[in-house]
Amino acid sequence: MAQISPRFPHIVVHTPALDGSRRVTECDEILGVASHLDDVIEILRLAGLDRIGVEESEFIEWQGGGPDEWPGLSEHLEA
Repeated sequence: MAQISPRFPHIVVHTPALDGSRRVTECDEILGVASHLDDVIEILRLAGLDRIGVEESEFIEWQGGGPDEWPGLSEHLEA
């Protein structure tokens, strides 16, 4: 595996909010809010972490569902 950077980031894509958006953090820093997988990719690119393979990376912890799960408000109301 190629080295990403001198540090090993711990990225968390948090559990979806009621509107389906998910916070993206690195350690205690909020990098942004994503509404789709493409948003996560762009947030990581802007943070200089674009070498991370978003869907398969060991550096990303997906909470409340994986990279294909982006529920909207209607899905939360049905639960």
